[in-house]
Amino acid sequence: MTPETSGYQAVSPPFPRVSPGDDLAGLILESFAGVGISLRAGDVLVLAQKIVSKAEGRLVDLETVEPSAEARELASRVLKDPRMVELVLRESVRVVRALPNVLIVEDRRGMVMANAGIDRSNVVGPGAGEWALLLPENPDASATAIREDIERRAQVAPAVVINDSFGRPWRQGTTGTAIGAAGLPALLDLRGRPDLFGRQLETTVVGFADEIAAAASLLMGQADEGRPVVLIRGLSWSAAALPAAAVIRPSAQDAFR
Repeated sequence: MTPETSGYQAVSPPFPRVSPGDDLAGLILESFAGVGISLRAGDVLVLAQKIVSKAEGRLVDLETVEPSAEARELASRVLKDPRMVELVLRESVRVVRALPNVLIVEDRRGMVMANAGIDRSNVVGPGAGEWALLLPENPDASATAIREDIERRAQVAPAVVINDSFGRPWRQGTTGTAIGAAGLPALLDLRGRPDLFGRQLETTVVGFADEIAAAASLLMGQADEGRPVVLIRGLSWSAAALPAAAVIRPSAQDAFR
């Protein structure tokens, strides 16, 4: 790029399928080494939530799930598998909306999403039974652990974002959303900065980690692409690191609760 231009690069190397107990940091370094890329300071690694959850063993065999009476009643209203609804309730603190084919909850990490982020797509292969995949117990802690593991091995500490697909109220379609972050500010507070004409910004706080997650999602895809790790290079920031949990709006500020 010339001094007159700006931009960033996004690269997603081939990546093996992940199983419980796998060494994610090692697999990440191997995958980039395989395409001739060494990590640098200032790089951002965006990881699909599924590979983090799988490596952490967050798989649940649905055959072992006994739905409660509450789960069965709710399942009859939302037209979902009672076993899945039972898992959603276990992972949630409240049901936000329950409609046919729609179950939106606030999960115990504070995020509002469909099905508490529990998924059955791209979890196990044919003939392996019926399994569901839960979110990481603490996505910010997971991002921090992966970042520190990479730093120990490669002597460089890229920022790490854990990305999941969220629907949005009042808009169709899902988009990449940061549920975990380490090494970068999940929010960039631009209040007090001047605009093009010198007027101070009064309310602008950028969802930096979410924007990175959404950009990476274009390479990751949603189906059978098999590209769960994206390297984003060329971004810069000066604010202190802030975890993804900081993005969750406090209930006192929620105008729609």
